[in-house]
Amino acid sequence: MSSEIQLSLFGEPPSFNQKELIPTDAKIPVPPGTYANITELAQHCNNCHRCELGNTRTNAVVGRGNLKAPIMIIGEAPGQNEDETGLPFVGRSGQLLEQILASVDLNTENDVYIGNINKCRPPNNRVPTPDEMAACLPYLLEQIRLVDPKIILLTGATAVKGITGDKRGITKIRGQWIEWEGRLCMPIFHPSYLLRNPSKEKGSPKWLMWQDIQAVRTKYDEIRQNT
Repeated sequence: MSSEIQLSLFGEPPSFNQKELIPTDAKIPVPPGTYANITELAQHCNNCHRCELGNTRTNAVVGRGNLKAPIMIIGEAPGQNEDETGLPFVGRSGQLLEQILASVDLNTENDVYIGNINKCRPPNNRVPTPDEMAACLPYLLEQIRLVDPKIILLTGATAVKGITGDKRGITKIRGQWIEWEGRLCMPIFHPSYLLRNPSKEKGSPKWLMWQDIQAVRTKYDEIRQNT
Protein backbone atom coordinates (compact mmCIF):
# COMPACT_ATOMS: atom_id res chain seq x y z
CA MET A 1 0.00 0.00 0.00
CA SER A 2 1.41 3.39 -0.97
CA SER A 3 2.09 6.04 1.64
CA GLU A 4 -0.46 8.34 -0.06
CA ILE A 5 -3.24 5.77 0.38
CA GLN A 6 -2.24 5.19 3.99
CA LEU A 7 -2.44 8.91 4.68
CA SER A 8 -5.91 9.13 3.16
CA LEU A 9 -7.13 6.16 5.18
CA PHE A 10 -5.96 7.51 8.48
CA GLY A 11 -6.93 11.12 7.77
CA GLU A 12 -3.49 12.49 8.56
CA PRO A 13 -2.58 15.92 7.22
CA PRO A 14 -0.57 16.09 4.02
CA SER A 15 3.14 16.68 4.30
CA PHE A 16 3.04 19.92 2.30
CA ASN A 17 1.63 23.21 3.49
CA GLN A 18 -1.93 23.38 2.12
CA LYS A 19 -2.42 26.87 3.54
CA GLU A 20 -0.48 28.33 0.61
CA LEU A 21 -2.91 26.66 -1.80
CA ILE A 22 -6.11 28.07 -0.22
CA PRO A 23 -6.46 31.01 -2.63
CA THR A 24 -5.95 28.78 -5.66
CA ASP A 25 -8.81 26.28 -5.47
CA ALA A 26 -12.20 26.10 -3.74
CA LYS A 27 -11.56 22.42 -3.04
CA ILE A 28 -8.80 23.32 -0.58
CA PRO A 29 -10.37 23.44 2.91
CA VAL A 30 -9.86 26.33 5.32
CA PRO A 31 -9.80 24.76 8.80
CA PRO A 32 -10.79 26.92 11.80
CA GLY A 33 -7.72 28.70 13.11
CA THR A 34 -6.03 28.97 9.71
CA TYR A 35 -5.48 32.72 10.01
CA ALA A 36 -3.86 34.50 12.95
CA ASN A 37 -5.49 37.85 12.12
CA ILE A 38 -7.60 39.70 9.56
CA THR A 39 -4.52 41.13 7.82
CA GLU A 40 -3.28 37.64 7.01
CA LEU A 41 -6.74 36.64 5.78
CA ALA A 42 -6.98 39.77 3.62
CA GLN A 43 -3.72 38.91 1.88
CA HIS A 44 -5.22 35.62 0.73
CA CYS A 45 -8.47 37.32 -0.33
CA ASN A 46 -6.59 39.82 -2.48
CA ASN A 47 -4.80 36.98 -4.27
CA CYS A 48 -7.77 34.63 -4.37
CA HIS A 49 -9.05 32.68 -7.36
CA ARG A 50 -11.20 30.11 -5.57
CA CYS A 51 -13.95 31.20 -7.97
CA GLU A 52 -14.16 33.14 -11.24
CA LEU A 53 -14.91 36.45 -9.51
CA GLY A 54 -11.21 36.81 -8.81
CA ASN A 55 -10.68 37.39 -12.53
CA THR A 56 -12.81 40.55 -12.70
CA ARG A 57 -12.33 42.28 -9.34
CA THR A 58 -10.44 45.54 -8.81
CA ASN A 59 -10.07 44.95 -5.07
CA ALA A 60 -11.16 42.22 -2.72
CA VAL A 61 -13.51 43.71 -0.15
CA VAL A 62 -12.76 42.10 3.19
CA GLY A 63 -14.24 44.30 5.91
CA ARG A 64 -14.16 47.48 7.94
CA GLY A 65 -14.88 48.51 11.51
CA ASN A 66 -13.77 47.42 14.96
CA LEU A 67 -11.88 44.12 14.66
CA LYS A 68 -13.18 43.11 18.09
CA ALA A 69 -16.71 44.44 17.67
CA PRO A 70 -19.58 42.85 19.59
CA ILE A 71 -21.82 43.31 16.53
CA MET A 72 -21.00 42.08 13.02
CA ILE A 73 -23.01 43.02 9.94
CA ILE A 74 -22.85 40.73 6.92
CA GLY A 75 -23.99 41.82 3.48
CA GLU A 76 -24.19 40.08 0.13
CA ALA A 77 -21.27 41.16 -2.06
CA PRO A 78 -19.43 44.33 -3.09
CA GLY A 79 -20.85 46.79 -5.57
CA GLN A 80 -18.93 49.16 -7.83
CA ASN A 81 -17.99 51.65 -5.09
CA GLU A 82 -16.83 48.83 -2.85
CA ASP A 83 -14.84 47.16 -5.62
CA GLU A 84 -13.06 50.44 -6.32
CA THR A 85 -12.27 51.29 -2.68
CA GLY A 86 -11.81 47.81 -1.20
CA LEU A 87 -14.25 48.66 1.61
CA PRO A 88 -17.78 47.30 2.19
CA PHE A 89 -20.88 49.48 2.33
CA VAL A 90 -19.35 52.78 1.21
CA GLY A 91 -21.97 53.89 -1.34
CA ARG A 92 -25.50 55.17 -0.69
CA SER A 93 -26.39 51.92 1.06
CA GLY A 94 -23.42 52.32 3.35
CA GLN A 95 -24.34 55.89 4.20
CA LEU A 96 -27.86 54.79 5.12
CA LEU A 97 -26.49 51.91 7.18
CA GLU A 98 -24.32 54.32 9.15
CA GLN A 99 -27.39 56.50 9.79
CA ILE A 100 -29.38 53.48 10.98
CA LEU A 101 -26.62 52.52 13.40
CA ALA A 102 -26.21 56.09 14.64
CA SER A 103 -29.94 56.28 15.38
CA VAL A 104 -29.34 53.88 18.28
CA ASP A 105 -25.87 55.21 19.15
CA LEU A 106 -23.84 52.47 17.42
CA ASN A 107 -20.85 52.98 15.12
CA THR A 108 -18.11 51.11 13.28
CA GLU A 109 -15.34 52.59 15.44
CA ASN A 110 -16.51 50.93 18.63
CA ASP A 111 -19.45 48.59 18.17
CA VAL A 112 -19.64 47.19 14.65
CA TYR A 113 -17.58 45.27 12.09
CA ILE A 114 -18.90 44.94 8.52
CA GLY A 115 -18.20 42.20 5.97
CA ASN A 116 -19.86 40.35 3.09
CA ILE A 117 -20.69 36.80 2.05
CA ASN A 118 -18.51 37.31 -1.04
CA LYS A 119 -15.32 39.34 -1.13
CA CYS A 120 -15.35 40.09 -4.87
CA ARG A 121 -17.92 41.97 -6.94
CA PRO A 122 -20.12 39.83 -9.20
CA PRO A 123 -20.40 41.31 -12.73
CA ASN A 124 -23.20 43.88 -13.02
CA ASN A 125 -23.89 43.46 -9.27
CA ARG A 126 -25.75 40.21 -9.84
CA VAL A 127 -26.45 37.85 -6.94
CA PRO A 128 -23.50 35.52 -6.22
CA THR A 129 -23.99 31.96 -7.43
CA PRO A 130 -24.10 29.08 -4.92
CA ASP A 131 -20.61 27.98 -6.04
CA GLU A 132 -19.22 31.50 -5.60
CA MET A 133 -20.73 31.75 -2.15
CA ALA A 134 -19.40 28.33 -1.16
CA ALA A 135 -15.90 29.21 -2.37
CA CYS A 136 -15.79 32.38 -0.27
CA LEU A 137 -17.66 31.22 2.83
CA PRO A 138 -14.57 29.76 4.58
CA TYR A 139 -13.00 33.23 4.60
CA LEU A 140 -16.12 34.66 6.22
CA LEU A 141 -16.22 31.92 8.84
CA GLU A 142 -12.63 32.76 9.75
CA GLN A 143 -13.56 36.46 9.95
CA ILE A 144 -16.38 35.63 12.34
CA ARG A 145 -14.01 33.53 14.46
CA LEU A 146 -11.41 36.31 14.60
CA VAL A 147 -13.84 39.15 15.36
CA ASP A 148 -15.88 36.92 17.69
CA PRO A 149 -19.10 38.99 17.69
CA LYS A 150 -21.97 38.31 20.07
CA ILE A 151 -24.57 39.53 17.56
CA ILE A 152 -24.61 39.07 13.78
CA LEU A 153 -26.96 41.07 11.55
CA LEU A 154 -27.66 39.45 8.19
CA THR A 155 -28.65 42.05 5.63
CA GLY A 156 -30.90 40.57 2.99
CA ALA A 157 -31.89 37.09 1.88
CA THR A 158 -28.54 36.21 0.30
CA ALA A 159 -26.67 36.82 3.56
CA VAL A 160 -29.25 34.78 5.48
CA LYS A 161 -29.01 31.89 3.02
CA GLY A 162 -25.22 32.06 2.90
CA ILE A 163 -24.82 31.75 6.67
CA THR A 164 -27.83 29.76 7.91
CA GLY A 165 -29.03 28.01 4.74
CA ASP A 166 -32.53 29.44 5.27
CA LYS A 167 -34.06 30.13 1.86
CA ARG A 168 -37.13 32.04 3.03
CA GLY A 169 -37.71 35.59 1.87
CA ILE A 170 -36.36 38.36 4.05
CA THR A 171 -39.85 39.80 4.68
CA LYS A 172 -40.83 36.56 6.43
CA ILE A 173 -37.86 36.29 8.77
CA ARG A 174 -36.57 39.83 9.37
CA GLY A 175 -36.53 40.93 12.97
CA GLN A 176 -36.42 37.38 14.35
CA TRP A 177 -33.55 36.20 16.53
CA ILE A 178 -31.85 33.05 15.25
CA GLU A 179 -29.21 31.12 17.16
CA TRP A 180 -26.36 30.04 14.91
CA GLU A 181 -23.09 28.48 16.11
CA GLY A 182 -23.64 29.87 19.60
CA ARG A 183 -24.27 33.42 18.33
CA LEU A 184 -27.41 35.49 18.03
CA CYS A 185 -28.28 36.40 14.44
CA MET A 186 -31.01 38.68 13.16
CA PRO A 187 -32.02 38.99 9.50
CA ILE A 188 -32.67 42.61 8.56
CA PHE A 189 -33.53 44.46 5.36
CA HIS A 190 -30.60 45.41 3.15
CA PRO A 191 -30.14 49.20 3.08
CA SER A 192 -30.48 49.17 -0.72
CA TYR A 193 -33.99 47.77 -0.29
CA LEU A 194 -34.81 50.63 2.05
CA LEU A 195 -33.52 53.13 -0.52
CA ARG A 196 -36.00 51.69 -3.01
CA ASN A 197 -38.82 51.91 -0.45
CA PRO A 198 -38.50 55.37 1.12
CA SER A 199 -41.87 55.46 2.93
CA LYS A 200 -41.67 55.76 6.73
CA GLU A 201 -45.32 54.93 7.36
CA LYS A 202 -46.17 52.29 9.96
CA GLY A 203 -45.58 48.83 8.51
CA SER A 204 -43.22 50.07 5.78
CA PRO A 205 -39.72 48.56 5.43
CA LYS A 206 -38.10 51.64 7.00
CA TRP A 207 -40.53 51.55 9.91
CA LEU A 208 -39.82 47.85 10.41
CA MET A 209 -36.08 48.48 10.28
CA TRP A 210 -36.48 51.03 13.07
CA GLN A 211 -38.15 48.37 15.20
CA ASP A 212 -35.41 45.86 14.39
CA ILE A 213 -32.46 48.14 15.14
CA GLN A 214 -34.02 49.12 18.46
CA ALA A 215 -34.34 45.43 19.32
CA VAL A 216 -30.67 44.97 18.44
CA ARG A 217 -29.70 47.86 20.70
CA THR A 218 -31.73 46.38 23.56
CA LYS A 219 -30.13 42.95 23.13
CA TYR A 220 -26.67 44.53 22.92
CA ASP A 221 -27.26 46.34 26.22
CA GLU A 222 -28.49 43.13 27.85
CA ILE A 223 -25.35 41.27 26.76
CA ARG A 224 -23.08 44.03 28.06
CA GLN A 225 -24.83 44.02 31.44
CA ASN A 226 -24.39 40.25 31.78
CA THR A 227 -20.67 40.18 30.93
